[in-house]
Amino acid sequence: MLFELKSVFLNEDCEQQLTYELDIADIDVDGVFPFTSPVTVTATARNRASLVTLTIDCSYDYSRSCDRCTEQFVRREQKTFVHRLAQTLVDEGNDDYIETPDFTVELDEVVISDILLNLPQKNLCRSDCKGLCPACGQNLNSGKCECEGKTVDPRLEILKQLMD
Repeated sequence: MLFELKSVFLNEDCEQQLTYELDIADIDVDGVFPFTSPVTVTATARNRASLVTLTIDCSYDYSRSCDRCTEQFVRREQKTFVHRLAQTLVDEGNDDYIETPDFTVELDEVVISDILLNLPQKNLCRSDCKGLCPACGQNLNSGKCECEGKTVDPRLEILKQLMD
């Protein structure tokens, strides 16, 4: 989706907004297609004191299996990304600004890269997930297992014998 920003760049204290949906269900992340709903994107460009700022608000459903307990979860994510825009860049290596020589921004590319760069390193169903019992595989979020406390790490077995 092209976002035309000429009026924002040329008029101070100008603001322009665009809302649309972006379907990214076909994006593969580590062999999984985690985006189960289209991304609702609201982009707002503001010119304040000749500095044009692009604020992108995104909301989407994110589905993965938990890295600790392996249960499937779906979470509604809401993210906000802020970028500064410039018509021309003096330094090509400057990543602080998005260059817009023709006063347009391809929002799809920016939104997809922002979302992918902000995916969690560890996918958890909830922050206090207890995971699986290492001995029997019981999901510890749904209850205690029968073997809890009975198994000793074989590397520490010799210490247990010293205590007996």
